Amino acid sequence: MIPHAALNALLNGTAACFLVLGYSFIRTGKQRAHKRAMIAAFTCSTLFLISYLIYHYQVGSVKFQGQGIVRPIYFSLLLSHTVLAVVIVPMVLMTLSRGLREQFDRHRRIARWTLPLWLYVSVTGVLVYFMLYHWFAA
Repeated sequence: MIPHAALNALLNGTAACFLVLGYSFIRTGKQRAHKRAMIAAFTCSTLFLISYLIYHYQVGSVKFQGQGIVRPIYFSLLLSHTVLAVVIVPMVLMTLSRGLREQFDRHRRIARWTLPLWLYVSVTGVLVYFMLYHWFAA
């Protein structure tokens, strides 16, 4: 069984992979594959959010153990990740909605902002996990 925090990182990392795949599919004109990849990314991110909330409801917060210069680096990364994770939720919902309703001009206009922010949040989520639970754990 995968530990809960590791599952969260796996879901974030998988979402990032689907985002990159989805982007490459749309750049090569593969709309159906793009749609499937982006729905898969959305599913992974949704499962992550559910799992994350359950985990932190049960465990509470986990103290960062790193010392020295790594502390401000970690907290800067965590702050940007957290703020953008809140910002990205309505953007993802709007982007996905416009794509599913085939409002492609409107979809593209917001997707050019949603994709890099969503990818940043997914990747930094994995980095935060490794910094918190592996690289600097007590």
